[in-house]
Amino acid sequence: MLTLHRAALVLPDPADPTAPSIADGAVVVRGELVEAVGPYGELAAAHPSARVRDWGTAAVLTPGLRNPWGQRLLERDYHPDPREEIGVEPAVDGLVGCTDETRYGASARRGLQRMLGFGVTAVAGPFERAAVRTAVARSGLAALPGASDAGAGAGAGAAAGAGSLDPLAVLPLPLAVHGRVAAGGRADFAVFPGLPVLSGLSGLSGVSELSGVSGLSGLAVGGGDGVRPAAGGCLATVLGGRLVYRRR
Repeated sequence: MLTLHRAALVLPDPADPTAPSIADGAVVVRGELVEAVGPYGELAAAHPSARVRDWGTAAVLTPGLRNPWGQRLLERDYHPDPREEIGVEPAVDGLVGCTDETRYGASARRGLQRMLGFGVTAVAGPFERAAVRTAVARSGLAALPGASDAGAGAGAGAAAGAGSLDPLAVLPLPLAVHGRVAAGGRADFAVFPGLPVLSGLSGLSGVSELSGVSGLSGLAVGGGDGVRPAAGGCLATVLGGRLVYRRR
């Protein structure tokens, strides 16, 4: 079954400063793969039977994010069970000294689920605990072998955000994304609310076209201004073509 994901702005490859953005764009997904990326009107006409998911007039669709702090978040920090009534934020170093693999696995599953709410589709290890490795494998997120370039490239910013579930709270979008959204590639991407930016941002060439898009018309005013995905959580995360998270 074909699914067409529509967003006010599609950024297929924010890490490439020469890559174009697509105002009122769409991504067509068939199974686990991306079938096409382009303007919504063209893709809707080419695929009239596709199911349409319209993410709104202020939505920005990007590749999924990578979390470079996975080893700490999943093997050192503890993600509480809601039944414990101790809050939802990870307890820093809450697993240090723990020898219970069941506790590791349950915490990791909850942590991975929360990452999906921030648009994360890849997480960096290495993971030493078998229960954590199993949780990551079953989650569908891509497991990266070590600290990602995002963490290394961000320098002091990455260190300050160590343990952050939300990569965009620390990293700029070009360093936070994992891969790109392209025809023939795996359908891993996220949709975010859009925010205005006041200076040029890699991967946002062509955003002046947004002047005619409802909901974003005031966000791109020329002179290098544009929009970027807002930190603090996404609207939706698609993993291998499946909608695995949707903000309620």
